Amino acid sequence: MYLTEVLTKTKKGKISHRCILLRESHRENGKVKTKTIANITHCKPEEIEAIKLALKYKDNLSVLKSVKEDIKIKSGLSIGSTYLIYDIAKRIGIEKALGKDKFGKLAMYQIIGRLLNQGSRLSLTRLASTHSVCDVLGIREGFNEEHLYSNLDWLSKNQLKIEKRLFNERIKNNEKDNSVLDLFLYDVTSSYFEGTENELSDFGYNRDGKKGKKQVVVGLLCDNKGDPVSVEVFTGNTRDFDTVDNQINKAKKEFNCKSVTFVGDRGMIKSDQIDSLKNAGFNHITAITKPEINKLLNMGIFNMSLFDEDLNEINFEGERYILRRNPYRVEEIKRNREEKKDAVIKLINKKNDYLLNHKRADVSVALNKINEKIEKLRISNWLKATNEGREIYLVEDKEALKEDEKLYGCYVIKTNLPKEYNKEFIHEKYKDLFLVEQAFRTSKRDFLEMQPWFVRTEESTRGHAFIVMLSYLIVKYLKKAWIDINLTVEEGINELSHLCLMEVELDNGTKFQKIPEPNKIQKLLLDSAGVKLPEIIPHFDVTVVSRKKLKRDKEKH
Repeated sequence: MYLTEVLTKTKKGKISHRCILLRESHRENGKVKTKTIANITHCKPEEIEAIKLALKYKDNLSVLKSVKEDIKIKSGLSIGSTYLIYDIAKRIGIEKALGKDKFGKLAMYQIIGRLLNQGSRLSLTRLASTHSVCDVLGIREGFNEEHLYSNLDWLSKNQLKIEKRLFNERIKNNEKDNSVLDLFLYDVTSSYFEGTENELSDFGYNRDGKKGKKQVVVGLLCDNKGDPVSVEVFTGNTRDFDTVDNQINKAKKEFNCKSVTFVGDRGMIKSDQIDSLKNAGFNHITAITKPEINKLLNMGIFNMSLFDEDLNEINFEGERYILRRNPYRVEEIKRNREEKKDAVIKLINKKNDYLLNHKRADVSVALNKINEKIEKLRISNWLKATNEGREIYLVEDKEALKEDEKLYGCYVIKTNLPKEYNKEFIHEKYKDLFLVEQAFRTSKRDFLEMQPWFVRTEESTRGHAFIVMLSYLIVKYLKKAWIDINLTVEEGINELSHLCLMEVELDNGTKFQKIPEPNKIQKLLLDSAGVKLPEIIPHFDVTVVSRKKLKRDKEKH
């Protein structure tokens, strides 16, 4: 007789159901047969542990006689995911950078909370009632959400100091691989607000497509592996290239970089930023815009034959230009173009049907609507709608379309790196900007949910962004550690959150918290991350309360 755990997964690999079964096996006609005796999934953890203990010593029950009948065991707080996150934060230097005083511990509490429950500081206080964060971190003083908001201010004021400590730790850990510090990847994104009271928020170019919403601009500086080095929050109307000088000064003065290459996209590193980089003794890798490509084509510096699937290089005025045409991107643009045209045709058919059945309808109104859609889809340079009587139809400008197709899939990378860095290396490093985009995607929407911000002051806004950046370092570490496990980081953390402490009270009043043995999947997750759980966790009985109560609608009688 034995216990077994059966897991049911969805098509995407997510765990949808877990059951614990009491089974026995026997041989029948030379084959092993299994019989399920009972489903004990809904038993309490301590009851399941008791059954395991009894089965373990079923052949020698005298061993159990030493166990007092009046020992009390009850289920405690979640420990698995909390301890995992804390152990990794120590390993990659986050705890050391934050410090172990009360401010550093509260900051670590917020990082763990961001990974466990993406919400406001108010919701974060309630985390202590379900997860053993205070016991793991050794927090002995009670706190509430106001302390957490104050901690965001502390993080904002000490951010540069903490980033420098983390950066120096990275240098120490990569003494044999200096290349990790020879290149910085930099990009920005915007993040919108539902409210209007944030001190840094303003109207600007909204990448989230949220018209009429105030926003902030967030710049993220990463090393060549995509690990964040620094994050900075700018007012919502800041232009992309106006954020670069801050990063150059930070790399030069704060991180003491002597020679480094900045990689940024075509909207980030322009002529003024290139001059700033050269003055700092730094190099650059960026791309040029289509108008700039056309200008160099018209000057005869480039010719269209250089745009090929293979890389080609041209040197001009001290800059190296690496040219390529991506055939997959060409086909993608063409498909997208045809889909846009089909959408316009669908609208024309709808308008023509309406005009046919409504004799008094104004043709010019329908025509304007269609041309507005063409403008919105950005295909008006080769496509427009016109009419003949009450019938509307499309007109294509073949020459304009041919001119438009000329640069489909074409791009040009620009750099001042010396010849010792070949064009393949430069191309590869420019493509590494996707690592920053990946960090933004995880931080903004996929998991860490930077927005909604739930903050108003400038300091709290910067502190919140910094917490998300530090949390992403742990996500990235776990993603690599769990690469061979068919679970996302979010699913893995959720699975480990089911591993709870067992509160044991002896007959003499002694109390302690014991960690039960993890199940098969939990053990795999912990082992893959290199985390070994202790057997016992001290309990500090810290009071973490919210000053605000949940609003509940009272029932009307």
